Amino acid sequence: MNAAGEQVTEAYVPATGARTPPVERGETRIADRVVAKVASQAAREALRADGTSGGTLPDGSRPMPRATVTVREQSARVRVALELAYPSDIGAQCGAVRRQVALRVRELVGMDVPDVALDIERLHSAHQNGDTPGRVT
Repeated sequence: MNAAGEQVTEAYVPATGARTPPVERGETRIADRVVAKVASQAAREALRADGTSGGTLPDGSRPMPRATVTVREQSARVRVALELAYPSDIGAQCGAVRRQVALRVRELVGMDVPDVALDIERLHSAHQNGDTPGRVT
């Protein structure tokens, strides 16, 4: 601990007494699939926190959003595929998902997210039972 009471991790000190510089100690690489899992869970959190039905299907289940990422150095471009309930405020839900995905990836993975693209694959109507496909009027 230092004088401010913060935890300090010391670098390996070889027998010569010299510290190894950070660039020579190696690096941590986070797999793209890990970033995608964080983004997928963050999208689900955003839909759950939304005051609307937030993607809940007529049977009460919530489909898990699917995310794909492209990572370059310390930034990730994220694409999330969603299914949402209808009628609902789709724009508000999309905004909440974008914000939550960018925030959680930055917090948990340490990568900037300059772009979160959303693919709304399906809208589920609360006025239609889950057994028969068709138009809702």
